Amino acid sequence: MISDEERGEAPPPLSTKANMLWNSIGSMTYLACQWLVTIFVVRLSSGYDDAGLLSLAMSVVGIFGTFANYKMGTYQISDIRHENTLGEYFGFRCLTLGLAFIACMAYAFFTCAPHTLLTIALFYLYKGVGLLIDILHGADQQHRRMDYIGKSFIAQGVLSLGAFVAAFWLAGDISIAILAMTAAALSVFFAYDLPRASQFERVSIRLSREKTLYFLKTSLPAVIASLAASAIFTVPKQYLAALSGEAALGIYASVAAPALVIQMGAMYLYGPLLDVFPKHYFEGDKKGFVTLMLKTVAGIVAVAVACAIILEFIGSWVLQLLFGQSIAPYVYLLQPILLSTVATAFLWFFGDVLITLRDFRANFLGNVASLVAVIPLTFFCVNTWDMNGVSFAGAGACLIGVLLLLTFLVRAVERCPAPRDTGGGGDRV
Repeated sequence: MISDEERGEAPPPLSTKANMLWNSIGSMTYLACQWLVTIFVVRLSSGYDDAGLLSLAMSVVGIFGTFANYKMGTYQISDIRHENTLGEYFGFRCLTLGLAFIACMAYAFFTCAPHTLLTIALFYLYKGVGLLIDILHGADQQHRRMDYIGKSFIAQGVLSLGAFVAAFWLAGDISIAILAMTAAALSVFFAYDLPRASQFERVSIRLSREKTLYFLKTSLPAVIASLAASAIFTVPKQYLAALSGEAALGIYASVAAPALVIQMGAMYLYGPLLDVFPKHYFEGDKKGFVTLMLKTVAGIVAVAVACAIILEFIGSWVLQLLFGQSIAPYVYLLQPILLSTVATAFLWFFGDVLITLRDFRANFLGNVASLVAVIPLTFFCVNTWDMNGVSFAGAGACLIGVLLLLTFLVRAVERCPAPRDTGGGGDRV
């Protein structure tokens, strides 16, 4: 538990709408800057070697990012009783970053060319700084000050992009450019995020053996569930590549790019609420919990419908603008892809809500059920509908998981604790 001495003079919280707005603006800016890095690496180099090296580093580091994160973000945000200190979360993140780095470099040593190892290590370092900042962001969100998070993401994105472009233009070396990005991220960590998180709680590295084992054991089902969720669409994609060739997979991936807006929009919508759901639930406010659930579901559906309508009219133009006229015959793939992204968004949402209620078993079963279901669905759907079969198989598998997770959520609502006097109640939306 956090002692009174560890708490600082916290600034007043913002409204839920303000938190959502800042989170969305900051996250979108950061993602846009990360995307621009992949554009500038091509524009500023004479060939595609550096772009390929950066892509390889991103892919390899991404494999082990799930283990470095260890699904602690959702756990920390929903720790409304402050059972663990910020120092313990920070210490555990340092531990998982170190262990995942060893595993990442071992994997890279055996699977990648020797000249790529330095770039992979430096990119891991860059992403590691971001994961440390995420722990400080957890404290910001717990105290409803996501304006700090949004401004941090804006600073990280803009400064990292500027540092990458300047370093790569001057040195022409991808490793030096990534090192410059890391320096930019560290400057945001020390100059902005650290002072603001310190307003809420003393930032330190503190982790006992007992707490380490507790975190490892408690969040392991969520980590496995996250890996299962990320693999759901990998199965039909790999089968499509084996059946119809890599070109078919490339076409599908290109058309799917704009649809990611729905998944990101859903995360920006419910992410700021992951500490509000458990407040309603554990304070016995069943009506508030259910109302917030329904509002969030309606919001995700509204985002999906709006995106579907917009992309119906401009989807072809956007795809041709990004990938050229050769993509035009495959615009028909877009709407089924939208269906699959909506199903994925609900799988993530219901799973994260169950984590906030500390029902790790339910989250695990729902995501693993989706992964198991996608295997037979893949053979039937891809053999029947070719590229569209990837979307149908993934959507069907996700819907099975969603129904299972929803069943667990209904049972959780039925077991909602009795109302208690909290001296002011939780945040209202």
